Amino acid sequence: MEPMVPLCRSADLVNGGRAVPFDIVYAGQTCRAFAIRYQGQVHAYLNRCTHVAMEMDYQPDRFFDNTGRWLMCATHGATYQPDTGACSGGPCRGGLVKIDLSEQGGVVHWHTAYNLKPLEF
Repeated sequence: MEPMVPLCRSADLVNGGRAVPFDIVYAGQTCRAFAIRYQGQVHAYLNRCTHVAMEMDYQPDRFFDNTGRWLMCATHGATYQPDTGACSGGPCRGGLVKIDLSEQGGVVHWHTAYNLKPLEF
């Protein structure tokens, strides 16, 4: 298993609520990512729409549509399943890039991978 990086307190992620943003290096590029809670489980994705590679949030750290059922790109309306990142409608080209998370002792951690690394200063 790849190393874990502490991200936030578990209590910071509320079902269908605000996301917790974080920066990562994905395939050699610095990118924004976000973590959410959906149906009690934590999930994280690159903040990059598959239709056009741009950030998706319509307001800072807001990704859920009005129903709380879909993640939605504010620019062109592509929608994604919150638990898998799969495209569910609109002009998306595939699913979001998923980042593995885990929760332990009230803390959410994200897991590095060969193409996902912490941002180093």
